[in-house]
Amino acid sequence: MSENAIEKVVIIGSGPAGWCAATYAARAQLQPLVYEGAITEENRMAGTLPLGQLALTSEVENYAGFPAGDLGAFLDSALPQERRMMMPPHDGHGVTGPELMELMRQQAVNFGTRVVTDDIVKVDFSSRPFTLVTAGGSEVRAHSVIVATGASANWLGLESETRFKNRGVSACAVCDGALPRFRNKELVVVGGGDSAVEEATYLTKFASRVHLVHRRDELRASKIMAKRALENDKIQIHFDTTLAEVLGDDEQGVTGVRLESTTDVAKTTTLEVAGVFLAIGHTPNTAFLDGQLELNAKKYIIWQKHFRTATNVEGVFAAGDVADDYYRQAISAAGTGCMAALDAERWLAEHD
Repeated sequence: MSENAIEKVVIIGSGPAGWCAATYAARAQLQPLVYEGAITEENRMAGTLPLGQLALTSEVENYAGFPAGDLGAFLDSALPQERRMMMPPHDGHGVTGPELMELMRQQAVNFGTRVVTDDIVKVDFSSRPFTLVTAGGSEVRAHSVIVATGASANWLGLESETRFKNRGVSACAVCDGALPRFRNKELVVVGGGDSAVEEATYLTKFASRVHLVHRRDELRASKIMAKRALENDKIQIHFDTTLAEVLGDDEQGVTGVRLESTTDVAKTTTLEVAGVFLAIGHTPNTAFLDGQLELNAKKYIIWQKHFRTATNVEGVFAAGDVADDYYRQAISAAGTGCMAALDAERWLAEHD
């Protein structure tokens, strides 16, 4: 990376969308440069460390092409030893989030992707070539940019919640709900909107009972979604209630929760549950854009045409959860990463 060079394409972000975009861009001879994020305590707390949110997930059962099985030998042959040593030992059952993300990263690197472990904290999309500024203070210029910075799940901020993340505490029922630790067990979902009701309903396929905890006296979900929850025999709704503490131990992970009433501070309830799912929304990682890209009401980047990843700034594309407030799945993010790389390649060809 020369100081005066203008990059053909810079990719900001290192989740499934970012690495898939990098693989396609590299195979198209665009010599992509990926800013994967910095390894800082601030990023750790925000869930924005390199490799994205999937790296915070345990086993991944629903990513196509990775059925349960012992991938140990494959991982040893596919990844450099120095990257392998950074990961937890393979447990011999299926692919984990960190393993899947390391494989995606390595695939992009194999085709010539260059990687910088730093954050992009400022952008200037007012003129081309675009200018990007890193947390370390350096600048990079680019003819095109793919924003794949994802969206961070909202958390309550409880110390016990942080302690048991990925050991019974999750922010994605579709990702984790079918795991053996949750099957035929009682579970808690925190939230009262459509997403919370959807996750609670989904979890009833596996759980013996789902406790939906909401701090108000009625659900914020749409009428039809609220009706489904109220009529589902496997969902018990706790109105005017908040999650005060996640209970558990180092051996079993989550074993219960302590709930508090919002109307009677002296009233607390303890439930024995095997899992806690937070469904209180996501925050897209778009603050660094400083309003230069068009966002929707939830601050997600808007695609200007359906099934096209172009933003309102020519030459800037968006992929993954940063532009998706509906699906938010690793496989859909990877798909839009492919789309963004193809869109960038064609845009660059049209503009020499």
